Amino acid sequence: MTSRPGFAVWMAPLAVLTLLAVWRLLLAATLPVTQDEAYYFHWARALAWGYFDHPPGVALLSLGHRWWPDSVLAARFGTWLAANVSLVLLWRFYARCGLSGHQQTLALILVGTTLPGVAFGVIATPDTALALCWVLALHEGLAALQGERPRWLSAGLATGLGLLSKYTMVLMGPVLLLALVMADRAALRTRWPYLGALLALMIFLPNVLWNAAHDWLTIRFQLGHGLELATGALLPTAIETTTASSLVQLAPTHSERAAQVGGFVLSQLLFWGFLLVALGWRRGNAPPPAPLSQPAQALLWAATLVPLVFFAVIAWISSTVQPNWSAMYLFTAAAVLAQWRLSLRLVLAASVANALLLSLYVLYAADSSALPGNPPPRLLRETHGFAELAATLPPAPLFADRYQIAAMVNFYRPALQVGQWPGITRPSEYLRGTLTPSADSLHNDHFWLITYKSTAPSIKGFQVAEQQTLVDCRRQPLQPWAEGAPPPCEQPLHVFRLYHYVINSAQP
Repeated sequence: MTSRPGFAVWMAPLAVLTLLAVWRLLLAATLPVTQDEAYYFHWARALAWGYFDHPPGVALLSLGHRWWPDSVLAARFGTWLAANVSLVLLWRFYARCGLSGHQQTLALILVGTTLPGVAFGVIATPDTALALCWVLALHEGLAALQGERPRWLSAGLATGLGLLSKYTMVLMGPVLLLALVMADRAALRTRWPYLGALLALMIFLPNVLWNAAHDWLTIRFQLGHGLELATGALLPTAIETTTASSLVQLAPTHSERAAQVGGFVLSQLLFWGFLLVALGWRRGNAPPPAPLSQPAQALLWAATLVPLVFFAVIAWISSTVQPNWSAMYLFTAAAVLAQWRLSLRLVLAASVANALLLSLYVLYAADSSALPGNPPPRLLRETHGFAELAATLPPAPLFADRYQIAAMVNFYRPALQVGQWPGITRPSEYLRGTLTPSADSLHNDHFWLITYKSTAPSIKGFQVAEQQTLVDCRRQPLQPWAEGAPPPCEQPLHVFRLYHYVINSAQP
């Protein structure tokens, strides 16, 4: 009889974890491959310590694509597994913080039914590996703050692995340091935090050495992408491509900067969806929760505020900040909010509403013709038409101007080995020649370029001999379109243009 209360405390969180795992698995099996996913899946075919865009964590989670290339679920299985392990670790972290069973259940529901909470368990991104390491570092860091100081080593281990997943993990350093100063300043006079930091750097070292051997490629790209810093040419371009003249970039005004920060804050609120309603409603007659220990409170607030404040500042500087970059704050914000005497029934209702909306979104992406209404065009553009495009393309030297097109075609028809032509759109791993042949290695006298551009890019030494246009309409098969003829639909999802380039014999 004495075990029943303890078992009851475990039952509700276990039920939430089980339901979330099953739901995520169904979504992962239903959602067609997305463009960035197809790109990351391709990395798993050429494992390395680094890639153009990110460290290798997402490639390791995508190894299922290497073994079962025809299965989207197999490619996402590592992502699904890592995300569910993260939730289990998060549950144990909440328990170590001192949250009651009721609060643990609330916090898990809050995390698992936000937009990032769903996406991290379904779609393969570097954020999933980052999230697993972030939660593990929080769990071990809290144990160290609570007196088990050798656990700074395991916190350093998790931080180093996180840096091999996504560079955003560097924020765990300020999080743990701030919590140390607030809750266990005496630990700074011991060797353990410093040994943990050293271990993190040692684990991260292979990616640093890879970057050093590749002209600091990933680090310079991330600085340019995230902070809009001038980092110079990232990849050599041996074959010249003439594109439209570059526009003069003017420094944003203070009002524009404020709008960027406001957009960032709004995106963080939208992550919660219908849960925002539940968060604004407290049970006034509920007894106040027992206060958490100082180490737990320090770590929860540090891990919530550091990512939010950091990326809000970056949003003031840069217009390229993406909403998901700060999403790690959700893990600890959920624990803070779970202490607000929320109504479990209202949270459950809001989470079900979120789940239904996101499930409908996935069903539309899987088969837009099976459901009534019009889904957002952006959703269908992400996944629709690429399988048919891959089946239509000729078996010749093929290039795309965008890495997304190349990745999607390579996913559906890997034998084509579509590369990316340099100098037209932003560079990617495809330009290094590690995944597909690069333009620099082209020894043929012709090739095809797949693009959305209505005017063929001017490529030195080549001329366009033939052009094809393929239109992708909702609820219709991919179909050819002769320029000047009436379009097959009013708002096509994609207008793919194929330009056949041949050697220009008139040029020297």
